[in-house]
Amino acid sequence: MNIQSAVLEGINILKNKSILSAQLDTEILMAKALNKNREYIILNHDKVLNNENLEYFKKLVHERASRKPIAYLLNKKFFWKSEFHVNKNTLIPRPDTEILIEQILEVTKNKHRLKILDIGVGSGCILLSILKEKKNFYGTGIDICKNSLEIFKINAKKLSVSKRVKFYKSDVDKFVQDKYDLVVSNPPYIKRSDLKYLESDVLKFEPNLALDGGLDGLSVIRKVVKKSSELLKKNGKFILEIGFDQKSKVIKLLNNKGFYINKIVKDLAKNDRCIVSTKI
Repeated sequence: MNIQSAVLEGINILKNKSILSAQLDTEILMAKALNKNREYIILNHDKVLNNENLEYFKKLVHERASRKPIAYLLNKKFFWKSEFHVNKNTLIPRPDTEILIEQILEVTKNKHRLKILDIGVGSGCILLSILKEKKNFYGTGIDICKNSLEIFKINAKKLSVSKRVKFYKSDVDKFVQDKYDLVVSNPPYIKRSDLKYLESDVLKFEPNLALDGGLDGLSVIRKVVKKSSELLKKNGKFILEIGFDQKSKVIKLLNNKGFYINKIVKDLAKNDRCIVSTKI
């Protein structure tokens, strides 16, 4: 079987599973099976596949048909300006989260040698992207999941920032190291009762720990706000990702813990997604 025939077969399998990006996904999976780029697949559609490559391709298509995300099949996801290693132990970085990077770069544009804490660091996409941009910043990442920290470590090395970053396996409640100029967090903020409405790609495959925000979606946010108020230096910045309908409740939490709200930033779909605040 040649590349074109196999790709057409793959597209039909994914279309039958109502996967909207069937063609793109199939071409990406063929590129993965052959260890080539997508351009190669498009330009060499007459090339005959050997059995090993064909079987591997079929396995990948079968997994994608089960709704397993492309990022987990490739073990990588592009975010901001870098490619990050990901697997089932970490949330897949979202384009909306790049808003946090933009805001951090804006509030720190004339700053030097800042110490940044990322609470719930996951793959490290936020903290490591900042350290890559700011050569004299220093970072600390905490996460409750040991497997996430292993991925974080791989990405720190990949982005060549390992020497400027520390990490700890810790629940946010128990973390007491140091004082910081800036704290950032993208905590789990989905209401437990709403988890069942997530797309099956997310619900079946991404870590529940990184999604479940408790009964009201705010249980982790409360802890993160409280801990940030203790760990931030006076006038330190706190950048927080929130759910689309949580703005007023989170502002109240922040005000109660001594934060001044600088601004609310909307995501690509024009939903409230990020709060920038200052410890006063």
